[in-house]
Amino acid sequence: MIYSIQSKIYAKLKKSLYAIIVLILISFIFITIKYNETSSQKRGEILSRILKNNYFLELNKFIFQKVNSPYLSIVHKITKGENLTNIFKNYNIDEKDIIKANSKLKKLIKPNKLKMDTILDLVIKKNISGTLNLIKLNLPTSKSINISLDRDINNEFIAKKKITQLFKKLAFSEGIIKKSLYSSAIKNNVNHNIIIEFARLYGFEIDFQRDIRKNDAFQILYETFTDEDGEWYSNGKIIYAYMTVQNRELALYQYETDKLSGYFDINGKSMEKALMKTPINGARLSSSFGMRKHPILGFNKKHLGTDFAAPPGTPIMASGTGTIVKAQWCGGGGNCIKIKHNSTYSTIYAHLSKFASGIKSKTKVKQGQIIGYVGSTGLSTGPHLHYEVIANGKKINSQKLNLPSGKILKGEDRKKFEIERIRTDVLLAETIAKKN
Repeated sequence: MIYSIQSKIYAKLKKSLYAIIVLILISFIFITIKYNETSSQKRGEILSRILKNNYFLELNKFIFQKVNSPYLSIVHKITKGENLTNIFKNYNIDEKDIIKANSKLKKLIKPNKLKMDTILDLVIKKNISGTLNLIKLNLPTSKSINISLDRDINNEFIAKKKITQLFKKLAFSEGIIKKSLYSSAIKNNVNHNIIIEFARLYGFEIDFQRDIRKNDAFQILYETFTDEDGEWYSNGKIIYAYMTVQNRELALYQYETDKLSGYFDINGKSMEKALMKTPINGARLSSSFGMRKHPILGFNKKHLGTDFAAPPGTPIMASGTGTIVKAQWCGGGGNCIKIKHNSTYSTIYAHLSKFASGIKSKTKVKQGQIIGYVGSTGLSTGPHLHYEVIANGKKINSQKLNLPSGKILKGEDRKKFEIERIRTDVLLAETIAKKN
C-alpha cells in the first residue's frame, strides 16, 4: 500500500495550493478594507502597507517555497512481496540511484526480504531534467534497529545501522599457545581489542617475548554486546583472565568500586605498575640493550634500547599512561614517538610504519593504548620496534627495570573483593558449562 503523493496528484495539489493562497490573500485584503472606515485614499495606503509588511512577505515567501520545493517526502507502508527495488521503481527513482542504494543497504539488510507493515520513509528530489533522485531513506527493521541511507558531501550514499538497545552477554575463550598469545587467541575467535587488553593486564608481570613457552595456556571471560537478532555489536570489559606461564598459574579478577578499578590476583594484589615490560605482543627480542655492531653503520656502538622483531603492522602499545612529547620523523629512528609518563620516566618507540589515529604531540594516552604499528622506517634492516626507557634523563635497560608492586586490597575492599571473586568463579563455571 502506498501512502505517498504521486507526480500527477502532486501537480494537481500544487495548482490547488496556488488557488488557496490567492483566495487567502484576497480575503485578507477584503476584510481589511471592509472594516476600515476611512477614505478610499486611506484604504489604498493600508493596502500598500499590508503588501509591503515584512511578516506578510516572509509568510508569502515561505508558502511559495514549500509549493515549489523539488523535495518530496514519502511515507510507504510495506506490503507482502515488496522489496526495495520495486518500491524505488514505483516512485520512478533513477536506475543508477537504485543500484547504488541497494549496493550499500545489502551490507546491513536483505533488500529483497522486508517485513510487512514496516513504515519506510523516503525523501526524493526532482531535478530540472525530470529525473527523480533518492536523497534519504529511513527503515526500522526491528524495535531496536534502524537503517538509514544519506548522501555525503561527495553525493555518495552512506548506509548506517543504528541500534537503540543492546544486550549484554558473557563470552568465554581458552586456548593453548603454540607460537604467540596473539595468534592463538585469534584462532580461538577472540576479538583483537580483547587480546590487546589481555596482554596489557599481564604485560606488567610477563615478558611475552621471553617468558612464554609452547603449550602455555590462557582463559578469558569477557562481556560482549549484541543486537536483538544476536548479532555481535561490540565488546565490553574483561571479567576474568587466566594464564599458565612455565607451570606458573596467574589468575586476575576485575574489581570495581566508586573509588578504584582494576584487576587483582587471588590474594587481592594488583599486577599494574607504572610501565609494562614489553609494549608489543607476538614479537621476539632481536637485539638487547648494550654494546653491539650496528647492522647498517658497521661499527661498534652502544645500543641504548631493546629491539623487538615483529611482522609489519603489528600494533604497538603505550607502555604507560602519559603525554606524547613528539610523534614525528626522527632521522635514523624513522617514525618515532616519545611519551612522558611522569617526572621520572619517559619512553621512545622507533621505526614505526605509521602512527595510530589521533596520535600527535600533546595528546594524552592510556597504558595499553595502541599508538602505532611496526615498520622499518629510518636506519633499519627489517620490521621491528626499537624501544627505549629513560629514567631521570638516562637511558636504561627496559628488561631489567624493577618497578614497585601494584596496590594490595585491604580492609573492607578486601572483603568485598573476596565476595566478587567467588561470584566470578561461579559465573565462570556456569559459562563454561553452557559452552560445553
